[in-house]
Amino acid sequence: MNLKFGTGGLRAVMGEGPDCLNIENVREATLGVAGYIKKRCQQPKIAICYDSRNQSEEFARETAKVFASKECVVYISETLMPTPFLSFVIRKQQCDLGVCITASHNPKEYNGYKVYGEDGCQITGKVAKAIQQEIFRENKWVPEKGASFEEYRSLGKIRYISNKMQDDFCEEILSYGLERKVDSVLNIIYSPLNGAGKLCVTKVLEEKGFTGIHIVKEQSEPDGDFPTCPYPNPEDDKAMELGIKLCEEMAADIFLATDPDSDRVGVVAKKGKNYQRLNGNQVGVLLLDYILRTRKEKGTLQTKPVIIKTIVTTEMVRRIAEDYNAEVIDTLTGFKYIGEKIGELEQRGELDRFVLGVEESCGYLIGPYVRDKDAVGASMLICEMADKYKKQGKSLWDRLEELYQKYGYYESVTQTQNFDERDAEYYMQSLRKRIEETKYLEEFGGGINRYKDYMKTEGNLPKANVVKIWFQNGSSLIVRPSGTEPKIKFYREHISEK
Repeated sequence: MNLKFGTGGLRAVMGEGPDCLNIENVREATLGVAGYIKKRCQQPKIAICYDSRNQSEEFARETAKVFASKECVVYISETLMPTPFLSFVIRKQQCDLGVCITASHNPKEYNGYKVYGEDGCQITGKVAKAIQQEIFRENKWVPEKGASFEEYRSLGKIRYISNKMQDDFCEEILSYGLERKVDSVLNIIYSPLNGAGKLCVTKVLEEKGFTGIHIVKEQSEPDGDFPTCPYPNPEDDKAMELGIKLCEEMAADIFLATDPDSDRVGVVAKKGKNYQRLNGNQVGVLLLDYILRTRKEKGTLQTKPVIIKTIVTTEMVRRIAEDYNAEVIDTLTGFKYIGEKIGELEQRGELDRFVLGVEESCGYLIGPYVRDKDAVGASMLICEMADKYKKQGKSLWDRLEELYQKYGYYESVTQTQNFDERDAEYYMQSLRKRIEETKYLEEFGGGINRYKDYMKTEGNLPKANVVKIWFQNGSSLIVRPSGTEPKIKFYREHISEK
């Protein structure tokens, strides 16, 4: 296998050979993961889930068989489930490790193999390196004679995750609503984008009291070919077209779309006479304002609440937090870092201070019940928020405008540029050199105020391949390579007066 095992595990195009994700490479990866965990536990407990992608179930079952052959006890979902459900199962079942077969929002050609630790967080770089070393050592798998998935099940080495666990997951999410039950007036359009979100999202919304839920028919059922949205990402406008069309037909108030593994959620709301998508930063500040303000009104706001965000997420979060004496913790990009910070709060006995985890790429966590972003919980709270504002005669866009009037206008734009891996690395090296030689001062008309190279930074954040530039006009630019695709990402934010 030529695939490199990183902090996100594996993610690659499916196909034959050592550079693609296939059954042989899934076996080889699992041998390495099993070798790693067996050195730390005598009889490890492993949880496995999978999404709607082509071969996801096959890869998940093969993963279970390899673990079972290595004397691990395996808990596997009987059907596709959202990725945050895996984090929940790991914690509730007290598992030592978890694997989710998913490529999140990548195009249909991709699949992936994500590994989680006993805390329910995606593994760190240190653990990934240790697993990679085990993969080099354990590169051949010889199955037990006659061993099949069903035989391992009959021996009790592979067990299905109970349906009760799904109910517990949904009940836990419902407990983080700010209203126990809603008498809803909201007309909702929802799309799972042919992914794993339908069961849990609709269950939670219905139990919350939302009755006006309409699902985009063409995107309702699991389909790894994603026939209506080749790039099944709720940040992509094309993926949202069918939902917006249904909004117009049904005069809906809001449209939600979850990505194939249901850890991200995109939101469209009515703005004037048209429907317009809110970006991840805009939804994040709306949620933060709603949570802090509602809890303060109810007298349930913590003395020093904590919000955890990534460095590329809007600074408007910090401005809102100041009004509520809330602490904002910055992390590197990736929800695993947010999960780690929640774990640190838990270790200090301060878990009740956590109110929201947010990243600009449509990832939110409304409570510490898991250690990953969760589109199921976020969908519930977004609908609760939108319902409350509708009863006040407002849309989400109306409320956002009120926040802009109060805190100033924060305009955030994310752009990407495709590279191959070598060109991406060269670009980042060149960028650093040009900044250090002040060539960018000339290109931007002398407008650079300061810059920060996270490869050289000191403080709470680990070193990272990221550069941030602050301009004299109040705007900023962050440049970083994607952690899962050969792309460079550019995050611009401009702040203007109220």
